[in-house]
Amino acid sequence: MIDIIGSLRKAVSSDRKGARSAAPLREDRHKKHNLFEAAATYVSASVEDDQERIDEASGWVSPEALSFGVSELACRAVIALARERDESPQTVARTLLGLPAD
Repeated sequence: MIDIIGSLRKAVSSDRKGARSAAPLREDRHKKHNLFEAAATYVSASVEDDQERIDEASGWVSPEALSFGVSELACRAVIALARERDESPQTVARTLLGLPAD
């Protein structure tokens, strides 16, 4: 999971040139969060190197659910990029991870 997040961080930081999100932390700590909301917040916070939001999202669901959500997010992102680039998902995934093309 760390390799994917590192790759996403590099990809986003090159596009955003260090811009930081202005999204505030949720004030409602009692709200029920689903695993996809937790995964989206966790990954975006990881890309932005926002440890406070990483810790917050990590507490919303179990570690197993968060892992599943991050995996699902990665799959959907690779599919979307593959369609956008007109490349295979394997090519996109390998490129994001800095691996040589097959």
